[in-house]
Amino acid sequence: MLACGGSRISHQNLGSRFCSTGIFHLSSFTVKPPSSAAATVAAIVDNNSHNPRFHPRFVSSSSLQSKSAGDIPFPPVSFSQREDEHEKPSEALSSVAGGIVALGKFDALHIGHRELAIQASKVGTPYLLSFVGMAEVLGWDPRPPVVAQCDRERVLSSWAPYCGNVAPKEFQVQFMSVRHLSPRQFVEKLARELGVCGVVAGENYRFGYKAAGDASELVRLCDEFGMGAYIINSVMDRHQDARNMNRLDLKDRGQVSSTRVRQALAEGDMKYVSELLGRPHRLLLTIKDWESLTSTSSTQRMSAPKSSLLNLPPKDGFYENCSLLFGEQNAVTCRVSIDTSHIHLEMDRVDFCDNDYSQKSQVLGIEFGELKS
Repeated sequence: MLACGGSRISHQNLGSRFCSTGIFHLSSFTVKPPSSAAATVAAIVDNNSHNPRFHPRFVSSSSLQSKSAGDIPFPPVSFSQREDEHEKPSEALSSVAGGIVALGKFDALHIGHRELAIQASKVGTPYLLSFVGMAEVLGWDPRPPVVAQCDRERVLSSWAPYCGNVAPKEFQVQFMSVRHLSPRQFVEKLARELGVCGVVAGENYRFGYKAAGDASELVRLCDEFGMGAYIINSVMDRHQDARNMNRLDLKDRGQVSSTRVRQALAEGDMKYVSELLGRPHRLLLTIKDWESLTSTSSTQRMSAPKSSLLNLPPKDGFYENCSLLFGEQNAVTCRVSIDTSHIHLEMDRVDFCDNDYSQKSQVLGIEFGELKS
């Protein structure tokens, strides 16, 4: 028998591994290659305790310790064949075929998003499915991203140690092409056009036109189309009780979110931002004119307009113990001041003098220390 990724599974061995766990509650299972139907399983994981909670037709993905789909402990239940239900995935959209796709809005790439990728990596090749052009289609006011577009690959690469040494890849879909799809049509697109093997989503995930579908609907539809569905509990913000945030947001139940990251940046609380992101916040800016660089005997200063920023800066103010990054070169300790129109950098001359700023345009990175009150 073949698993989703093409690995051969022993039905007998699976039975013994299943019985030893005693936590599976599935009534039926389908295991096929991605060109037909994928293995169907639904999972819910509590990321904030050591005691996963279970529901009928759900299985703890904490038991999915293998990074190979062929090693997943599937229960010894009946198997059905669905060879005629699926078409081959579109050749133009086949880069995610056979993969496990994390679903969500991946603005900040925070620790909740990382947890989705971790669970996806336990089942197969992990991908993030991102929508492009959502703000323009929905008429939202433009706003800078939390993570610069050119920096997203670096962030995803940093998740590799959490994901079995496999860096999740991002697959982008034009939002206009899926905006009017019903929940069923959306899942059908994942199965038939993209050929994905399974999906991972948070317990509060909504999808389809006007967010008509929820996590339970996702599980049902994935079962219908022969895909795996892995639903995980939200990663909760440990500081939720100490903060009066999102009281008017009915979706906010205290979980880590991109909205919380944005609000923490607006407060200039960089320690809290780092906790939500699982890494320091990196601000990128493009320097086109090095004439703004001035020097004294001990320090060098540089200023750049906010228009040169590629992502969201923290609150205006003065930040000490920051790091200035030039590509792959070693970080330089600096102090950063942000006002209404510019960002100003000050660094020791001895640290800064070895860097090559002869290029007319260069992207710099800044990782922030604490805001000085």
